Amino acid sequence: MSREKKASGKESALLAEVRKAARQEQFLEVVSAREAHARFAKALDLHPKGTENVALADALGRVLAEDTLAPVDVPSFDRSSVDGFAVRSADTAGASDTNPKRLLLNNEVLACGVEPKLSVVAGTATAIATGGVVPRGADAVAMIEWTDFFETEKGPAIDLRRAVTPGQFVSFAGSDIARGETVLRKGTHISSREIGMLAACGIAEVKVVRRPRAAVLSTGDELVKPGDKLKPGGVYDSNGAIVAAAISEAGGEPVTYGAVPDDEAKLEAVVRRALKECDMVVLSGGTSKGAGDLSHRIIPRLGKPGILVHGVALKPGKPLCLAVADKKPIVVLPGFPTSAIFTFHEFVAPVIRALAGLPKEAANEVEAAVPVRVPSELGRQEFVLVALVEGDGGLIAFPSNKGSGAVTSFSEADGFIEVDALANAVDAGTHAKVTLIGKAAHAPDLVIMGSHCVALDAVLSALAEQGFSARKIALGSQGGVTAAKRGECDLAPVHLVDPATGKYNEHLLVPGLSLVRGWERMQGLVYRAGDKRFEGKSAEAALKTALEDKDAIMVNRNQGAGTRILIDQLLKGARPAGYGNQPRSHNAVAAAVAQGRADWGIAISQVAKLYSLGFLPITPEHYDFLLVEARRDRPAVQAFLKALKDPTVHAKIEALGMKPAAE
Repeated sequence: MSREKKASGKESALLAEVRKAARQEQFLEVVSAREAHARFAKALDLHPKGTENVALADALGRVLAEDTLAPVDVPSFDRSSVDGFAVRSADTAGASDTNPKRLLLNNEVLACGVEPKLSVVAGTATAIATGGVVPRGADAVAMIEWTDFFETEKGPAIDLRRAVTPGQFVSFAGSDIARGETVLRKGTHISSREIGMLAACGIAEVKVVRRPRAAVLSTGDELVKPGDKLKPGGVYDSNGAIVAAAISEAGGEPVTYGAVPDDEAKLEAVVRRALKECDMVVLSGGTSKGAGDLSHRIIPRLGKPGILVHGVALKPGKPLCLAVADKKPIVVLPGFPTSAIFTFHEFVAPVIRALAGLPKEAANEVEAAVPVRVPSELGRQEFVLVALVEGDGGLIAFPSNKGSGAVTSFSEADGFIEVDALANAVDAGTHAKVTLIGKAAHAPDLVIMGSHCVALDAVLSALAEQGFSARKIALGSQGGVTAAKRGECDLAPVHLVDPATGKYNEHLLVPGLSLVRGWERMQGLVYRAGDKRFEGKSAEAALKTALEDKDAIMVNRNQGAGTRILIDQLLKGARPAGYGNQPRSHNAVAAAVAQGRADWGIAISQVAKLYSLGFLPITPEHYDFLLVEARRDRPAVQAFLKALKDPTVHAKIEALGMKPAAE
C-alpha cells in the first residue's frame, strides 16, 4: 500500500473521531436539584448496613448502634468540689467574721482516693481535698479560705467564719450519671465528649454502626498520580484525594482504586470489582457529553434500575450522573474539582451520613433567648454552656445546672454563650448568640424538664427509633412545674402529692396544662441487707427504730422533690441524724446507704434492687407528666403520647419494677 493511501486511511479514521466528537452524546434529561434528590432517595435504602464492636480508643467519630447503660454511678461516692473541711452544717450556724465557730480537726486528711476512717461528729471537721470522699456524719464542705488554723489544748482546730448549708460544695453520688441510666442513646455520634462519658463509666468497648465502604475512582487518560512526573497535557488526580477525604469527613470509609484510563472495558471491570467489595461507588470524570467520556455509558450494564439522573440544573455541577445498581448507589461526579466537590456535598455526603447512622448537618451559630439570669464573676471572661430548646417565641438557651466537674455538662450542651469580663450577669430575657458545639448540634424535637426516672428512657428510646431527638433537663418536680407554666418544655415529669387530699399531681393543673398518666413507682425504706435494726420489720416499725437509734444516720432528699414531701410527712417534724444530707436523686440515696455513709433512706424499689439493698415498701407514687397543651399537636409530642400506650414500652417499664398507668 502506498504512503499516500496509508495517510489517507489515517486521515479518514481521524475524521471519523472528529465527527463522533462533534456530534456529542446528549444528557438523558436535565432535571431540577429537587427532582434529582427525590429520584435518588426513592431508589435507595438509606438504613445502616450492619454493626461492629470497637474499642473505646477507636470509637471517635462513630455512631452508637445500641443504647448504652451506665454500670456505675458517676461520681461513685459523695465527693468534695473544693479544698477545705468536711463539716456538719448544723455546727456552722451563725458563723461570721465576728463570731467564728471553732471546730476540732479529726486526725486524718482526705486526699483524692483516700477512704475515710473517721466520722465527723458534733464540733469536729476533717480536712478534705477537691475530689475527696465526704466522710460519714458530714453533710457539707467549708472552703479553706473561710477558716483560720489554731493549735489548742485539745489539738489542732479551725475557726470557721462563714456558715454552710446542707450539701454545699458536695457532689453527690450519681449526681452526674446514675447507675442504670441510659447514658448514651442509639444513634449518638461519638465525639470526645462522649468518649469522656464512656470512660467515666468504665466502658472499654462499644457497639457502633459499620461505616459504609465507598469506592473512589477517577477516570481519564490525562490523570497523573500525585508524586509522579507530570506528562504533557496531563493533570494530577486531585479529585481522587478530595473525594476520599470528603468521604471520611462524611462518616464513610474510602477505598481508593486509583485513576482508570479512558478504556471502556477496563473501567467496567474496575467498577464491577468495586461494587462487589464496597457499599457504593463514587467516580469522577467521564460523565459529560464530550469525546472520551465513558463512565455514564457502562452504568446501564451494571444492574437495575441503572441511571436515574444524568444532568442536573446546577451551576456548577450540571453533568452529574446518579444511578443505582442492584441497591448500591453509583455516583459519577463532574471532572472539574469545584463541580465535583460541590455535587459531592449536595448529593453524596447525605447518603454516606445516612448509611453511617449520622444526622444531617446544622448551622454553626444561632440566636436564642436566655430565660434565667446567669450571674458571672467580674474581671473574668466566661463561657456558659447551654442546651437549646424550642420555645413559643423561638429558641431558648437553657444554661447548664451542673458543675464543672460533671462529665455530662459539656456532652449535654448544644453550645455556649459568652459573658464579657466587665459584665456581672446575663439578664433573664436577653437574646444572645449561641456558638454551637459540633456541626450536628440542633434544637431537639422534644423537651422534657422535671423529675427523672430510669423508666423514662424506655419511652424516649421508642421515640429515637422513629428518628425523634429528645432533651431531658433534670430540674426536679417543682422545677418541671415552673418550666411547664412558662412554656419552656413540652412535658414536665412530676410526682408530687397533695397533702390535703393524698392525690398525686392533680393539684398542679392550671389553665394550659393537662395531666398525662405515666406509671407507679413503689417507694420504701432502703437499708443494707442484714441490718438487724430493719431486717424483717414493716416500714412503720423500721422507721420507729431508726428514729429511736441516735446512731442510725439517714440520707434525706432535696427540697422540691416528691419524695421529700413523703419523708417530711413520715417524720412528723423529727430531725434525725443525717436529715441535712439532701442529695437530688434516688440513686444518690441508695449509694449513701450501700457505701455506709448513711444507714437508711427513702427511695424507689428499682434503685434498691440495683444496689442490692433491703427494701421495705411504704406507698406507691404516681410518676405522671404535665403536658403543655399548646404543644400537644407537635409530631414528637404525639409520638411520645403514643409510646406511653405501646405494649412493648409497657413491658420495658414493668421489667424495671414499675406499673404503667391503666388507660
